[in-house]
Amino acid sequence: MQCHPRMKGALQVIFGVSLFGLVFSGVLSYQEIFAHTAVSCPTPGQPGTVFGYPACVYGFFMYLVIVVTTAAGLYSSRGSDARLLSGDRT
Repeated sequence: MQCHPRMKGALQVIFGVSLFGLVFSGVLSYQEIFAHTAVSCPTPGQPGTVFGYPACVYGFFMYLVIVVTTAAGLYSSRGSDARLLSGDRT
């Protein structure tokens, strides 16, 4: 697959933003679930939870999907860039 330079740049920006979101939501998830402040977390079914977990946990997994998807896109475009540089047009 040949990757347009603007598409590659967009993938890089999305990757960077989603990586930041992954780290941010991961820190919040850790603090909500494993830190000593977990005693003060809302109980399941209370406002601020989704199916018993804080919303930041779901954000972590959504950002994880975006990071993996954009990394796969960047990795596959890297292979097409190498083929173009070597002169292989297949």
